[in-house]
Amino acid sequence: MASNYSSDLTLELITTGEKAGLWGSITNTNLQILQQAASGYATVSMSGGADVTLSLADGSLANGKNLYLKLTGTMTGSNNLIIPATSTGGTVTRVYIIEDATDRTTNNYTINIKTSGSSNPIALPEGANIIVRSDGTDTALALIQKGIKNINSASVVSYTAVNGDQIVVDTQTNTVVVTLPATPNVTDEVTIMDGSAAGGFGTNAVTVARNGSNINGAAADYTMNVNNQCVTFIYANATKGWLLKSTNQ
Repeated sequence: MASNYSSDLTLELITTGEKAGLWGSITNTNLQILQQAASGYATVSMSGGADVTLSLADGSLANGKNLYLKLTGTMTGSNNLIIPATSTGGTVTRVYIIEDATDRTTNNYTINIKTSGSSNPIALPEGANIIVRSDGTDTALALIQKGIKNINSASVVSYTAVNGDQIVVDTQTNTVVVTLPATPNVTDEVTIMDGSAAGGFGTNAVTVARNGSNINGAAADYTMNVNNQCVTFIYANATKGWLLKSTNQ
């Protein structure tokens, strides 16, 4: 009988009496895979503009078996980082620490983390570090260390936020529209702040578009038009929608 493979890490499971003379090399590879899962680090390029699927290749080292993934590259389009839902051994359950080190500073490209076949991705805020878990059906956010999204109105005048975004907006050149996430979950947060070196929101305002949800219980967009203003919006429920969790104005 041929070898079998475990589900999550596709370790080679040798059948009794098989693989004569190969136990040493197979065992060493299995131990290296376990080392990847415990403390392994890999870089994954997201620069191609297409979705990237992590590998859990049978019985070998692969990027999807590392604990820590650093996403790199200058992005040319929005894409997904896809966690396999199954392997030869069955349903895959994985935990990843993911660092965003991509270059998205001059565009509005997004990265979603998702389990293969899922329609419930986790958006990765620019510059953030997150911990996610996949149960073979969906991916869930376990922890987030927020990053910073910089918007210069000389080149970008609209942006759709994701949960966890901290957005610094320079409106010296133009007004800007920041659209809140379309299908928020309770406790989702977005922070928007005036980062203009001169002038600021008092000269060119930021419109916070509600994107179908209420803001402060009203079906109306929110205008930020005070210099040095900084507001954190938190999603409370379907009735109140987004509430101002904190504001310096």
